[in-house]
Amino acid sequence: MELRTPRIYSVSELTAELKALLENTFTGVWVEGEISNFKHHTSGHMYFTLKDDRGQLRAVMFRGSNRGLQFRPEDGLAVIVFGNVTIYEPRGEYQIYAEYMEPKGLGALQLAFEQLKTRLEAEGLFDPARKRPIPLLPKTIGLVTSPSGAAIRDILQIIHRRFANVQILIFPVRVQGEGAAAEIVEGIESLNKGRDLDVLIVARGGGSIEDLWAFNEEVVARAIYASQTPVISAVGHETDFTIADFVADVRAPTPSAAAELVISRKAELSQRVDDLFSRLVSHMRHRTERSGERLRSLERHLRLLSPLERVKRQRERLREGVLALQSSMSHRLALWRGELRTAAARLDSLSPLAILARGYSVCRLLPDLSILTRAASVAEGGRVEVLLHQGGLICRVEERRQ
Repeated sequence: MELRTPRIYSVSELTAELKALLENTFTGVWVEGEISNFKHHTSGHMYFTLKDDRGQLRAVMFRGSNRGLQFRPEDGLAVIVFGNVTIYEPRGEYQIYAEYMEPKGLGALQLAFEQLKTRLEAEGLFDPARKRPIPLLPKTIGLVTSPSGAAIRDILQIIHRRFANVQILIFPVRVQGEGAAAEIVEGIESLNKGRDLDVLIVARGGGSIEDLWAFNEEVVARAIYASQTPVISAVGHETDFTIADFVADVRAPTPSAAAELVISRKAELSQRVDDLFSRLVSHMRHRTERSGERLRSLERHLRLLSPLERVKRQRERLREGVLALQSSMSHRLALWRGELRTAAARLDSLSPLAILARGYSVCRLLPDLSILTRAASVAEGGRVEVLLHQGGLICRVEERRQ
């Protein structure tokens, strides 16, 4: 039996044959897995590993292929990759050259939207505190939109109907497709340069998420954020939301709503002016009445503080005091007269003269005029004075009686 000499491969030969075998067998394959060890190299190439619970596969996505990705690959993201399987000969590792990648479950555009929304919100681009109010009656309005769409017709008709003399500066742009985002940014920046704008509207009509994608681009969001003029985002229908809506100072549900928001009806403004005037008149009348009351109060207070008024009040108080004193004195005199009459009557009732008037007399010893109350106090032949009611008698005692 003839023995064959076995072929002995070098490592590089075997690797080359395996590479050829893989590349001929596994071309245009779809692979599902979870991204790990993701690295976006400065060269633009992406390096990562696809893995599941039982294995892993190295993957490379070159710059030319990943340039069109709408989302950002990251560790832990489940994706589906399309590409060719090969071997990286220097290390003898098999890998897949990815030509296309999409997130599993969630669409690529929707994922890109959520990723950018989260990142910009963390940076503060959506902060309500930085939102600026829209002027009540703008004189000049900037409009960045397509010159041929329904949005511009709706906006112009409504603004003209509400306030025909408002100036509108239009910067025509593409609102979908490649290059649309760059044109929108150019429009925002151009209308902000050296123009006395009061408000800027960025608008387009409704459509799919792909149609509206230009308004989800980061460059558009940052251009709106950097705008010196307040921006109204009016993109799509009422249920559509774009990144531009979150960054703008005001979101309008539709382009028509943006036109209604940016300027009020002339009749409404006139009515508002009339209402404000009526409120002003009422307020001024109330203030005038209050001021009049205060003035009268101050006048009264000033009169109270006036020296002449004080003299007048003191004079009045003096007059009242004199009258009170006179009244008091009259009263006291009347009381005193009554008391005097009573005392006089009492004195009169106790007066010896009253007793004399009733037929009695008073006998006094002469010459000392002492009242005689006993006969023994005078000797016979002594002289006495007898006081009568009228007049008196000088008598000599001829006889004493015990």
